[in-house]
Order: sequence, then structure tokens, then C-alpha cells
Amino acid sequence: MDKFEIVVIGGGHAGVEAASAAARMGAHTCLITHSVERIGEMSCNPAIGGIGKSHLAKEVDALGGLMARAADKAGIHYRVLNSTKGQAVRATRVQTDRDLYRQAIQKLINEQRNLTVIESSVEDIIIEQEEVRSILTDKGEAIVADRLVLTTGTFLGGVMHTGLEQKPGGRVGDPSSIKLAERLRKLPLPVGRLKTGTPPRLHKDTIDWSKLSPQPGDLPTPLLSYVSSNQDRPKQVECFMTRTNKETHKIIRGSLDKSPMYSGIIEGAGPRYCPSIEDKVVRFSERDSHQIFAEPEGLNSDLIYPNGISTSLPKEAQENLVRSIKGFEEAQIIRPGYAIEYDYFNPTGLKHSLETKCTKGLYFAGQINGTTGYEEAAAQGLIAGINATLSLYKKEPLILGRHEAYIGVLIDDLVSLGTKEPYRMFTSRAEYRLIMREDNADMRLTEKGAELGLVQKNLWEAYTNKKKAAHRELARIEKEKILPNTEAARRLEDETGEKLSAPKTLKELLKRPKVLYKHLPGRPKGIKRNAVDEIEATVKYAGYIERQQTDIQRLQKNENTKIPHTVDYENVVGLSNEVKQKLSEARPQSLARASRLPGVTPAAISLLMVHLKKERKRKAS
Repeated sequence: MDKFEIVVIGGGHAGVEAASAAARMGAHTCLITHSVERIGEMSCNPAIGGIGKSHLAKEVDALGGLMARAADKAGIHYRVLNSTKGQAVRATRVQTDRDLYRQAIQKLINEQRNLTVIESSVEDIIIEQEEVRSILTDKGEAIVADRLVLTTGTFLGGVMHTGLEQKPGGRVGDPSSIKLAERLRKLPLPVGRLKTGTPPRLHKDTIDWSKLSPQPGDLPTPLLSYVSSNQDRPKQVECFMTRTNKETHKIIRGSLDKSPMYSGIIEGAGPRYCPSIEDKVVRFSERDSHQIFAEPEGLNSDLIYPNGISTSLPKEAQENLVRSIKGFEEAQIIRPGYAIEYDYFNPTGLKHSLETKCTKGLYFAGQINGTTGYEEAAAQGLIAGINATLSLYKKEPLILGRHEAYIGVLIDDLVSLGTKEPYRMFTSRAEYRLIMREDNADMRLTEKGAELGLVQKNLWEAYTNKKKAAHRELARIEKEKILPNTEAARRLEDETGEKLSAPKTLKELLKRPKVLYKHLPGRPKGIKRNAVDEIEATVKYAGYIERQQTDIQRLQKNENTKIPHTVDYENVVGLSNEVKQKLSEARPQSLARASRLPGVTPAAISLLMVHLKKERKRKAS
């Protein structure tokens, strides 16, 4: 019988981060997957990043994770989104080569010390006295696990739908996990059903590219990982854009009776912010068209991913709607789109460490917690792997605050609020966006990662070099001045329109909206873009950052005000029955977390604070 300290089930984005993190921290780790060849597979769109999502990917990278490094090894098209709206909401999106990404992940996994990969399916979890003991595979093998991390994606009870046809499966070509799903449903955890979907794949040679609008990548090409270099990237390509039209929408409306969502076959909620084309046409009936991005699945692939027309309509209806679109008139569908319905467990049944409340040593990460998206899964997998290992060594878990990381926002939202629909990250979910920017994830998290043994030498060197460069430059621009009527002053006016009437330090000038770091004289050669971003944000947003720091101090005061698990909310004078019920169900650990529960008002928090003070005085007397 094999025995491991950490066992991770599932070789997707959550699983590889969990297993890699545990192994980097020194734990004897096993990754179990039904297919070794498909470790790191991108089940849907071959892209990493986007609004809110790139923040997660960079935070995973700052803690030594795999996703961003693999994305840069496979990135064939890069764009910086919201580039004109300020650094707080700026986001990098990388279209990747699906095969190159999978190869990059597998290489990193194969090179990782302390990590064993086993190809098998898990059918049962042995739990004794509310604690994980071992797992049983489909081959009848028992594997002892001190700690177990479940990252099962869409495979738990997975059913694929195309039109009114349905068959078991976690994705095309892979079976669903039926027996494990049945076992998990016996746990005292709130279980539900969710759905996700994917568009049809089109053959690139059957598309009339002359009718589509080109979408070139950004130059200079950005990088997602802090340790990547320009030499890491493969050849860059263009993406293209087209749109649906009135005829497309007419075809869709005429086929809704054959849609599994609208015929009532699927009951699970789908992702609100990444809806199917059927949902778009119904929910936004006033719109005549919707964007479609034609994105290559790889440099050597014939497949095109039409981002924007996810659908589960019958194949014939899919062919009709595709061929109604400009440029797709002769398009050949290689693989129809489909929807997947699967089990998830409402994350209110988890601790902030991602350990289940009901079973010691059992951790959940990824879509099993009701999230959607590769980046959300990777972030959870990383934290679950870290905390499973810390628990093994009898150390306190890593709980990132909402003011420290988007990962902290993600997990706090899930655990405190739960979800009834697939959860995805947006910058709007974070209260402290100016402090938690995409560009400074390393400044926020890399030292934490180093303390835990997660950070490789090259990442640490990149972090310390950036920190030193930014510090030196901030000191220089605080001292150096530009005088009126000098060559430097005239050049500044020509480039920015800013005229000097008195001497100004470079820092004072950089505070002005039109002045960027590139306009300042005396810039050292070779200073990197990420250090420049740190300098500009520190100077330009200094006042706003200071105010957010004040807010954070207030938050931490409430976070430090713990609520005993035994508190009887029925005894809190003045609370409504609704608030009492919500607090009793959620059992928040602090006033800050209680305040984020829907329907729990500031007045209710004040009443709860008074009650807690009275209880502390009563017990002290």
C-alpha cells in the first residue's frame, strides 16, 4: 500500500498548482489523474488572464506557481486590457498554444522533486472519525493520504449536453467521475449542480479571413510571469473579430426548444458573465449583434476557437447559426459546442484554509467550489496545497486578507458568501484595487512565498532586483529638479504640454496626469517595465493609496475582533430574525467577515459589537 503525505486528485489547473506547491514545501506528494497525457489540459478557451483574472495569475506566479510561466512559454497573442484606464484595472490577456501550454505544465510537473504522478481514477475516500485516511482507485489500490486535496473540475457527475442528447463525461474524450461523486454526496456538505459550456471548433481553412477584422497583439509584447523573458515566447499571431447578426439571432430563437437550458433538461445555473449565445440573445433581446473573436488554438492546429458563441444547441442548429455569421459562411465545424452539468459543493462548507469543516485533512479547490475559470482554479489549488502542507507540519494556515491579494478576495467571497452560480473574478470585487494591482503582485506576496519555501531562486532575484531599482529611482526623482527655461524643461513641454514656471522635482512632475516616467530626464538604462509601473503607481496614486491604507487599518480592527463559534445570535438584542438566521448559518469568524454577509447591515454589526463587549466583560468578572 502506497503512502503519501499529500494526495491531490485531478491534473487540471487547480491540481497541478496544489501538487507543485506541496512538493516545493517538502511534502511527499502524489498527483492522481485519469490521464497523464492530459495534465494541464485547457478544456475550453486556450487563454490565460483578462480582467481580474490576470491579477490571480500574477499572484500565483508571485508565490512560485506554474500558470504564468507556462502561459509565456505558449503565448502566441498578448493584449493589455484597460490600458488607458489606469493601473488598478489594467489586465494582461494571453492567447496560448494549447499543446505548448500543456507541454510546459507537464515539464514543470515532471521536474518537480517530491512529486509522484499516478494515472488512475479515484472511486472512494476512506474517512474515519471525521478524518481522511486513504483513497481507493478503480484498480482496487489503496493509497494512504495524510492530507487530501480534491480538484475534480467538471468531472463529478458530469453530463455533456448537445441539443436534447446527453451523455456522461467531464469533457470531450474524458469520462465523468460517478462513484466518487456518489461518495462525496454522502458528506454533510451542501451539494448542487452548475453548468458551463464551450463553442464549436471551426476549421481555419474554411473561414473567409478577408471578411474579419484583424486584432493584432500589443507591442512591445508584455509578459505574464515575473521570471519570463522575451526568448520564452513562440511566434506571435493575430486574432480576428466578427459579429453575430439579426439572422443569427433568428436561428437561435427558433431553436430554443431544442436547447437543454431552455427545455428544462439542465437545471444548474451557468456563468452569468460568460453566457452562452442562447443566453445572450434571450437576455439582451434589444441587441442586434454580439462580438465574436476568432482565436487560433495553436500554431500547428487547424482549429479556431470562436470566442463568444458558446452553445449547446443541436449540431444542425450550430451549423446554421455559424454560417449566418460574416466570414463563417462556409465554415466547417470540426467539433460541436456543448454544455456540461456537474456537481459542486457550496463553499460555505469550507474554512478559509479551503479545508472542509466536516472532515479533517480534506481540502477542495477549483470548480468543485463553484468557481469558473482557469485562474480561479489555479489560485485555489495553490492555497489548498499550501495549507494542506502547513497543516501536516502543524503550522497556521496561509489566509490572505482582502487587502493583500485577489486570492484573498476570491476565497473570502466563496467561504463567507457561498455561490449559487459559477463564480468568476473581476477587479470590481476587490475593495482595495489601487493597492492590489496586477503589476505589484510580487511586491505583495513574494516574500510570503519565500518564507514558505515556495519561491525559486530566479523569482527571488527578479523580485529583489525590481525592489532595489524602484527604490533607487524613487529616491532620485524625489531629489532631482528641472529648472524653467532649460533644455529639459523645453523637452518636457514639447512632449506633455506641461510648462514650468518654477523649479520642480521629478517626483512633483510625475504626479501630473500628462507626465509619465518616460518623460523624465536621467532615466537609468535597462530599468524594466515592471519597476517603472511600481514607480508610476507609487507617485501618481499616493493620496488614494494612503486613504486605502487607512481603510485597511479599519478593516483589520474588525478582522481582529473575533466572534466565538459558540455565540448564540438569538441572544443578540435588536437583530432581526433574518440577520440572526444568516449569522447562525454562516458562523463568521470576525466582525469584518460578518459585515460582508448579504443583508447584514452596519447597524447589525454595531449591535453585534456591543453584544460581544458585554459577553467579554461578563466572562472577565
